[in-house]
Amino acid sequence: MERIALFAGSFDPFTRGHEAVVEEALRLFDKVVIGVGDNVSKKGLLAVEERCRLIEDLYRDEERVSVARYSTLTGDFAREVGATALVRGVRNSVDFEFERTIEMTNRQLFPELTTVLLVTPAEYMHISSSTVRELLAFGRSVDEFLPEKIDIHNYLNKL
Repeated sequence: MERIALFAGSFDPFTRGHEAVVEEALRLFDKVVIGVGDNVSKKGLLAVEERCRLIEDLYRDEERVSVARYSTLTGDFAREVGATALVRGVRNSVDFEFERTIEMTNRQLFPELTTVLLVTPAEYMHISSSTVRELLAFGRSVDEFLPEKIDIHNYLNKL
């Protein structure tokens, strides 16, 4: 039986911390589905389609990773893609408390799903998508915070 994990988030943009979580999840699971959440009430830096395209380009040569857009409850989407686990990255105690609350709700609604919390490597603990968006808003380079294969400026120039 194939072990499939869902790594869900807005990924606006996808950072080196996210990349590290996917790499670790691939050590534990046969396949990782990166679910890009479509929150229509939230104005993001990049459109959902562009976020998906960036992540797809990053994992083009990794057949065990797929990318999909979703706009349902994460647990419902996990069922849809055949995932038995939800992978979440944790950078600090604030993230842990937030994720623990979500895990408790998911456990009640989707008891067949296991939440796996993966600690972000120390060198990426300070990186968040919101910080990257803020730096971009002030015209600063964010290359050191994003995976090497992601050229965010190429996408921003198209906007």
